[in-house]
Amino acid sequence: MNWNQIRTVYGKEMRDALRDRRTLLSMLLVPALVIPGIMFAFTAVSLKVVKKAAEETPAVMIIGPGNSEPLQKALAGSPKLRLVPAASDYAQQISDKRIRAAVEIPPGFEADLAANSIATVKIYTYEGEMKSSFAAGEIDRILREFREAAVTRKLGERGLNASFVRPFEIKRQNVAPPEKVGGNLFGGFVPYLLIILSVVGAMYPAIDLTAGEKERGTMETILCSPVGRVELVLGKFLTVLTISLSTVVTSITSMALSAVGLVHLFAGKVGAGAKAVNAATGQQLPMVDPVGVLGVMVMVLPLAVVFSALLFSVSLFAKSHKEAQTYASPILFLTILPAMAAMLPGVELNAKLALIPVLNVSLIGKEMVSGSFRYDMMALIFGSSCLYGAAALAVAVRLFNRESVLFRT
Repeated sequence: MNWNQIRTVYGKEMRDALRDRRTLLSMLLVPALVIPGIMFAFTAVSLKVVKKAAEETPAVMIIGPGNSEPLQKALAGSPKLRLVPAASDYAQQISDKRIRAAVEIPPGFEADLAANSIATVKIYTYEGEMKSSFAAGEIDRILREFREAAVTRKLGERGLNASFVRPFEIKRQNVAPPEKVGGNLFGGFVPYLLIILSVVGAMYPAIDLTAGEKERGTMETILCSPVGRVELVLGKFLTVLTISLSTVVTSITSMALSAVGLVHLFAGKVGAGAKAVNAATGQQLPMVDPVGVLGVMVMVLPLAVVFSALLFSVSLFAKSHKEAQTYASPILFLTILPAMAAMLPGVELNAKLALIPVLNVSLIGKEMVSGSFRYDMMALIFGSSCLYGAAALAVAVRLFNRESVLFRT
């Protein structure tokens, strides 16, 4: 193995790749500009939509308003609700967004309260619609306060206090640090994103350096050069791996900087909400361990070797870009499901799962993002991924030495 030749091939292919606008778009422009733009636009639009929905005074209909004058007055007294006349087509009006919610007071409501019978008040909403949910939340708050007042009044009539029906309070206290909470919430997404980016980043250069060479008619010229087949494969493979890892690093860095920028840019809008959560719960907001994210990137490295070699091998069979994309696309689809494993509840890492490629990195990545480092599993997964990468690279070298693959008819 001649490392000078490998370095020469690698340098030549990297120069050609950096001259290619499509490579620069996928490796630099999209992660550096498009991803932050999408994040900023999505955050701004989301905040605007939520703010608009929260500021709107939703139209609400009371069905059976004469069944309880006190409850009707309580609902009418809310500045966050706008009452409309009752109608029989309330469900259709909710579906048509003419009203946001409806509340049905059953006949004999006041008589049931006086007789200590249980009455049922129904709230009709449009599930999944934000403004309808806000309206239902306000109605629910008013009904709860009305119920508490009724209970307190009845207890007072009998000389009892609230502890008679509520002898003790229940308070749930979280003991997990913010990193653990953040790891459980976002830990599955981080490795998934890194894995998918490593595949997407390797796909185009792998196709261009194999099927692209055939399509341009330069494969024969390369094979006639004094460089050995092994050196050619390794030089091209290192180019694919470099672009894949560059895409991952650029994308993650861009998203991290964008997240920091979003916090500062929208601090006035989301900061009050964050402080309210802290004050109400006495806990910090969820966060992820940055060391864990860096650790996941290290764990993805041998997996990127596997993807780069695998995509390189598959693309060797193709005679054109279009055909290579047809062969390479299933690899991306087959990667998505195991990469999502960390997002599924109840999937825990063990020694057997640690040997399954993609799945192992996904599961250990979730633990690392939450600040949990199981060094025995990390070593097992890193070692097995390195073996898979070496095997995939050996297959690529063997296929590149077969004329029947390079010049398939």
